[in-house]
Amino acid sequence: MRLPLIAAPMLRVSGPDLVVAACKAGVVGSFPTANARTPERLADWMSDISKELAGTPAAPVCANLIVRLPNLDEHLAVLTEHGIDMVITSTGSPERVVEPLHAAGALVFADVASIRHAHRAIEAGADGLILLAAGAGGHTGWLNPFAFVRAVREFFDGPLVLAGGVCDGASLLAAQALGCDLAYMGTRFIATQESDASDEYKNMLVTSDADDVILTQAFTGLPTSMLRPAITAAGLDPTALDETVTPEEAKDLYGPAATGIGPKRWTDLFSAGHAVSSVHDIPTVAELVERISTQYDAARA
Repeated sequence: MRLPLIAAPMLRVSGPDLVVAACKAGVVGSFPTANARTPERLADWMSDISKELAGTPAAPVCANLIVRLPNLDEHLAVLTEHGIDMVITSTGSPERVVEPLHAAGALVFADVASIRHAHRAIEAGADGLILLAAGAGGHTGWLNPFAFVRAVREFFDGPLVLAGGVCDGASLLAAQALGCDLAYMGTRFIATQESDASDEYKNMLVTSDADDVILTQAFTGLPTSMLRPAITAAGLDPTALDETVTPEEAKDLYGPAATGIGPKRWTDLFSAGHAVSSVHDIPTVAELVERISTQYDAARA
C-alpha cells in the first residue's frame, strides 16, 4: 500500500474499474457487493478484478457486505470462493459472516456509528472498525470524529478506519494522529474517471461545496448526507422534505423498485460528504492518489 487509505465502497459508483485502479495505485479498492446485483455477476466481477491485478503490485481488494441483503448468503459464498482479502459489513452486526470469512482467510471490518455499536461489533468478532463519523457521504454518523476515535481507542487496540470528512493528504495524516490506522475517502473518488457515477453527478460534485450537503432521513429513513442541488434538480424542495418516513416507506418512495415517477435515490438523488469542498476536477484514480500522496508527504514534513 502506498497510503493508509481505502477508496470507500459506494452504491452505484464503485465497480471493477474503480477497484482495480485504486488497488494498482496503492490504496485499498472496495465496492458494495449490492452493486453487482446478482451472485452470478458478483462472481464475474471477482474474476475480472483478479485477472486485472494478477502479476502486478496491488493493494488489497475489499468487498462491502450489506448485512440486510436478502441474498446475503449467496454473496458471502462468492466472496469466500474467490478468496477476498477483506470485507466491510454495514447496516447490521457482522456476527453472521465473521466465522465463514475468517475460515476463508479474510479480515472483517464493521461499520459503526456509535460507541454501543463499536462494542457489539468487537464482541461479534470483527477484526477492525470503520468509524462512521459526522460528515460522511451517504448513510452517515453523527459523532465528532475527534471524540469518536479517542473514545473507541480507550477500549479497542485493533485497526480503526476513520470515515467522514477526509479529503486530502493532510486530513489523512490527521486521522493517523488521532489514533486511526487508515481512513476512508469516498466523495473524492466519485469524481474520478474510473467511477461508475454519471457525468452529471461528477460535474455536480465539482461545482458544489460543503454548504450544499444536507443531512436528511427523507430518502432512506436513516440520516443521510445528500446534495441539495440534486434534490432541487429532481423537482423537490430541500426545505420541505418528510423527515418522518421509515426505511420501508423511503424504499417504496425512492428505492430502485419504486413504481412512482419520482426521483430514485443514488441514481437521481446524489449523495456527497463534507469533503465535497475539495473536489475541483475529475482526474484518473492514479492522478488523484499521486496528488494525495504529495499532500501527505508535505503534511508529514
